[in-house]
Amino acid sequence: MRGPVASTMRLVPMRPRDPREPGRAASSLELFFDLVFVVAVSISAVQLHHALTADHVLDGILSYAAVFFSIWWAWMNFTWFATSFDTDDWLYRVLTILQMGGVLVLAAGVEPAFVDGDFRIVTAGYVVMRLAVVVQWLRASRRAGPARRATLVYAGGITVVQVLWVAALALPDGVFRVAILGLILAELAIPVIAETRGNTPWHPHHITERYGLFTLILLGESLLASANAILEALHDDEAPAPLIGVAVLALVVTAALWWIYFWPPHHHAIGRLRNNLVYGYGHFFVFAAAGAFSAGIEVEIDVLTGHSALTAPWASFTYTVPIAVFVGVIWLLAIRPYADRVVNAVVPVGAALVLIDPIIPVPIALTAVILAVVVAVLVWRAPTTPEPGRSDLVG
Repeated sequence: MRGPVASTMRLVPMRPRDPREPGRAASSLELFFDLVFVVAVSISAVQLHHALTADHVLDGILSYAAVFFSIWWAWMNFTWFATSFDTDDWLYRVLTILQMGGVLVLAAGVEPAFVDGDFRIVTAGYVVMRLAVVVQWLRASRRAGPARRATLVYAGGITVVQVLWVAALALPDGVFRVAILGLILAELAIPVIAETRGNTPWHPHHITERYGLFTLILLGESLLASANAILEALHDDEAPAPLIGVAVLALVVTAALWWIYFWPPHHHAIGRLRNNLVYGYGHFFVFAAAGAFSAGIEVEIDVLTGHSALTAPWASFTYTVPIAVFVGVIWLLAIRPYADRVVNAVVPVGAALVLIDPIIPVPIALTAVILAVVVAVLVWRAPTTPEPGRSDLVG
């Protein structure tokens, strides 16, 4: 029964959710929350594309990694909190929308971060998102039961690190960039410490569905790059055929990445704390690679239209490296523990072949062929009678 305050405020008691709750799926609020990340991811991919096209490869990659960490970490923390304590009452919704506002502020600061190395706006948006999560953890702590200590460690740890993020802005530019690495490590350490003080509940099907949905959002950026290649071809009288080829092949590659990602039943990849951390943290490389792939396609378009300072074969690495990382990490996280020896040989070899494609005269075409072969093997080796509950198996 709700207490007097909860009744007056029309709040639902924030108790731990049942990790075995049947039919648990992403809520409309979670889907709404994901939409705002489309903006931040898209702007980050555009800025990476500009940096790579201008041949500022190292600076572009480092800035992209730092900005994308803030996007990924805010999304991941919300997702794991929601799987444990989502109440969907008005206060929970308001705090979630506040986090969305922080994402928009962060997105506005992406260009200054890339161009001028100015991370003040990105940091401001990030801190807004994280402090909203602190309020959620404090609210959860009131009725968390055995997980109470964990919720308090989350709230305290996040607060301390946000103070350090703000303080770090006063450091000289070179020192600040070094401090970023230390602060990222501190952020990553919070769940490790908190979960050893009292496990928060998580729903395996719900959490892996959320990761899959975010992957779809990121792959959507690659489809946009494919469409941009078609638009460029319509306005280019000299080289329309290569641009159309890039568009078609980008679609084929994106479809192959989707197939590969959703082939294994991801909910079997998590379980104990160590598995959860490996799966959750490992997805940084999956998500970042998916976003970077779209930037690589845009670089290839610039090369074909004569607008890139980065030339072949180096330009080709801007999309083959993200593809190889995406496939290789998904193999490690979800495919390898589930697949047979044939699949576990073909998938990593396919990723390695994609990685070295730029030394071949027609690398993007060969990339599509290699990934098509990988998909064909997955179809061939898929179980003919999936276990109950394996509706997420594509193949």
